[in-house]
Amino acid sequence: MSETTTGSTVPRRQLGRHLRDLRNRARLTVRTAADKLEWSEAKMWRIETGQTSLRSHDVETMCRIYGAPPDLAEALMALAKETKARGWWHAYGDVIPEWLDVYIGLEEAASRLCVYEADMVPGLLQTTDYARTLIRADNAAVADEEIERRVHVRIARQALLTRVTAPVRYEVVLNEAILRRPVGGPAVMASQLRRLAEIGELPTVSIRVAPFRSGLHHGVMSGSFVILWFPVNGDGKELEPPTVYVEGFTGSLYLDKPREIERFGAAFDSIWGSALDEAASAELILRAARELEQ
Repeated sequence: MSETTTGSTVPRRQLGRHLRDLRNRARLTVRTAADKLEWSEAKMWRIETGQTSLRSHDVETMCRIYGAPPDLAEALMALAKETKARGWWHAYGDVIPEWLDVYIGLEEAASRLCVYEADMVPGLLQTTDYARTLIRADNAAVADEEIERRVHVRIARQALLTRVTAPVRYEVVLNEAILRRPVGGPAVMASQLRRLAEIGELPTVSIRVAPFRSGLHHGVMSGSFVILWFPVNGDGKELEPPTVYVEGFTGSLYLDKPREIERFGAAFDSIWGSALDEAASAELILRAARELEQ
């Protein structure tokens, strides 16, 4: 019986990455690890590339051989239980800890991100003060030290846009409402808007605004989403299938079925076409900043 599951590949891919990293840190080759586990090298490859699901017991054994700390082993065992799921909701604060963030792992591996945001500036474009305002509002009972740690993680992710080796191609459409909502107050928001205009000048970043006057467009119906596209190999095939990420208040949905990718891809193309071009968008963003500074 095949071990491969027909469910979402997202948890399998993420689990495979973590197990591969643990093996490398333990300085074990695939052959050595396979011998210790009494598995074939082919099975090791399927696991580390997310081609197969895993039992939590097998993950526990691998973590023990790789010398993984107990908290990480426990988190990966919980993640293993999700590899058999047909559709996968990742609930923050549930069995999988927030520090084992699946989305961040996918984001780092992506070569292109297509984003529509309806309500807030996306994390990769946020200033420190804007990010702190949002994180504190969503974690009122959390200590200041933890708030700052989460802010640091969010800001550190922005290195994706400027990394020397293969910076991610970032295409984003912002609903005009985002420009008009003074998160953190006028000064914080004005600084955030000027930061948007600055980042928009990067050669790998394209920022557009969907103005109110554009009326009904696909983003009104779809809500916010991110499409993650991954690099291709020498044969022109994608190393991983595209994934749609939709963040909710209590959990996040990952979609990777071809029909789902096709539908969200068409929606993004429609939203992109209905938005202002980059130059007009930058002008609107800076105008909104000046209005806040008056």
